[in-house]
Amino acid sequence: MPMAVTTTFTIEGYRIRQYLGVVRGIIVRAPTITQGFLGGLKSIVGGNIGSYTEMCEQARQHAYDLLLDHARQLGANAIVGLRYDASEIGGKASSATEVLCYGTAVVIEPEQ
Repeated sequence: MPMAVTTTFTIEGYRIRQYLGVVRGIIVRAPTITQGFLGGLKSIVGGNIGSYTEMCEQARQHAYDLLLDHARQLGANAIVGLRYDASEIGGKASSATEVLCYGTAVVIEPEQ
């Protein structure tokens, strides 16, 4: 059964049988040389920086996958209250993006 994940704190048609605690996935990504070069050029002329968007989306997906792994290790079959947080680490010379994905691992069962 795939893991149910929601930003809300309830899942319609199910009740939470057990709260297992906070789970998280965290990843720190830096742009590749190509992404940094293309992003630098694009920042001069303005507009959407596709290479950075791709890097951020990959980081979010990786953090999400780590979150699911953490929840499975605790025996959860669902995660409620899913949230993302991101911040920049380092300066201009060596910047990286930290992406944190977190929520509450729970065991749900169908309502009767």
